Amino acid sequence: MADLAVDDEDDPFEDQRANAEDPMRRLFTEYGRPKRLPFAVGVLASVFARVLDLLPPVLLGLAIDAVFRDDKAFAPWLWPAAWTPAARDGQLFLIVGLIAAAFGLGALFHWVRNWGFNAFAQHIQHSIRTDTYDTMQRLDMAFFADKQTGELMSILSNDVNRLERFLNDGLNSTFRLAVMMLGIAAILVWLNWQLALVALVPVPLIALFTYKFVRTIQPKYAEVRSTVGDVNSRLENNLGGIQVIKSANTESYESERVEGVSGDYFDANWNAIRTRIKFFPGLRVIAGVGFVLTFLLGGLWVLSTEATGTAPGPLTEPLYTGEFVTFILLTQRFIWPMAQFGQIINMYQRAYASAERIFGLMDEPDRLAVADGAEPLAVTEGHVRYDKVTFGYDDEPMVEDIDVEVAGGETLALVGPTGAGKSTVLKLLLRLYDVDEGAIRIDGTDVRDVTLSSLRRQIGYVGQDTFLFYGTVKENIAYGAFDVDEADVVEAAKAAEAHEFITNLPDGYETMVGERGVKLSGGQRQRVSIARAVLKDPAILVLDEATSDVDTETEMLIQRSLDRLTADRTTFAIAHRLSTIKDADTIAVLEDGHVVERGAHGDLLENDGLYAHLWGVQAGEIDELPEEFLERAARRQARTEAGDD
Repeated sequence: MADLAVDDEDDPFEDQRANAEDPMRRLFTEYGRPKRLPFAVGVLASVFARVLDLLPPVLLGLAIDAVFRDDKAFAPWLWPAAWTPAARDGQLFLIVGLIAAAFGLGALFHWVRNWGFNAFAQHIQHSIRTDTYDTMQRLDMAFFADKQTGELMSILSNDVNRLERFLNDGLNSTFRLAVMMLGIAAILVWLNWQLALVALVPVPLIALFTYKFVRTIQPKYAEVRSTVGDVNSRLENNLGGIQVIKSANTESYESERVEGVSGDYFDANWNAIRTRIKFFPGLRVIAGVGFVLTFLLGGLWVLSTEATGTAPGPLTEPLYTGEFVTFILLTQRFIWPMAQFGQIINMYQRAYASAERIFGLMDEPDRLAVADGAEPLAVTEGHVRYDKVTFGYDDEPMVEDIDVEVAGGETLALVGPTGAGKSTVLKLLLRLYDVDEGAIRIDGTDVRDVTLSSLRRQIGYVGQDTFLFYGTVKENIAYGAFDVDEADVVEAAKAAEAHEFITNLPDGYETMVGERGVKLSGGQRQRVSIARAVLKDPAILVLDEATSDVDTETEMLIQRSLDRLTADRTTFAIAHRLSTIKDADTIAVLEDGHVVERGAHGDLLENDGLYAHLWGVQAGEIDELPEEFLERAARRQARTEAGDD
């Protein structure tokens, strides 16, 4: 089936899908095999349930011929003759009892069948969703650079749910219909093999028609899956930026954009629907032709049998009324399974496209390879060294030949224009990305030679865009340190200058912060983030624009808490507001991915270089800046707006 995959350049997971080998086989071997018991129960129960469903029409035909018309002897198949009543009324009660038992036992087996298939599908759905999420969250940040949240959510939600529907409804229907078709075919041949040949004429035609449908519909479903991701991404972006949309008065513009991606989904889905709605009526026509021929020939056959006692023309066996009624009832039942089989193929194709995306994502290589035998990082002094580090995205260098170090307990500040590579330098320390050249060492140990969990456990991060999870203030402070008690949380909040405002909230530490902490102000969110870092008590601290988006008074409070947090702790700080880092032990000035200056605040001002010019900008001394600096700033701004940085 892999050759049916569609090449859609708009699908953000095209590369992953192309690398997914035999995804449906993997679905059953890797995830289905551990759950084979409920699957086997479902299959066996499905067989018994369908066999019991076929008994009533057979028994009805027997009752017509043997009890009501007395055309044939009362001889139920596999029924001991000694158990058969001699009187016709006794035979009638026996048949009624057998029919009632068939309905009762059939209902029981239907329940067992549904339990088996549902248990099988639900367990696999749970395992696949959790494994896919676990794989996804362990990938490096480069993977997420060209993926939108809505696209990833589409895999975790829509695609996983589509697999569950196939494993439950699709497999359930497959075995149900297979037993129905094989059972009905066997009974028809047993009753009258010559008439059965007529009734089964549509089968090869339906098989060919279904094959053509599969070849046509699969690429169309792949396109539908792609457009679903686009819709999810657009909706996720817009709902996340609803405040910007309202403040910019762009509701009409965004409605048009949503209408555009929704229209693409409509077109793709309607294209698939047009094919599908032609297929199922076509199946019914083919199956209906077989039914009409069966009814016509069988009716003439019964009339000839009743008139002469023999079959007409070349036919060799008589056909009685009860047999014919059973034949018609079963032939009618035979039509529906054949038409339903097309829906199973349809469901399988949808599941196949989803399985490609899921297993393609699971097979995405983790670029953050951990060395064999990696040991946990033990920080003794907190000495950090960037040794000629180079890194870039898509072969485009972002930072080159970075060679800086900071002694344990000291602070290194990174400053420079927008796009100079400051945040990238710190992301490399956290191993959100891996260096292309050079090495980063903590106390002489390459960060690539230690376990990721121990590395990130030793580093505390306080960023500009503070993310709070939906939950309470207490839960957000304790995030990552889940075994602490409430007293530790309160002490951390006090150290972060957050305790006072928290106690003034409606429910104190149990106050819900809302989605992304929307119920708190920017300064409050920032202090909660600092409290989280305090509670973690890391050996190394990373401050990425920690006070850039707050007012002066709040900045004073945050800066005071940061001063406590950075005392005797190796610290990296990024700041555009240079007054906040002027007391750093060392200041490294970056421009276009290179360190162009380094030193203390006073020394850098005396050098009259880029740092001094940036200081002059913030001091309002723009008229005194050299023309060359202003021209370079204009060029940097142009590159930033063009998306080059």
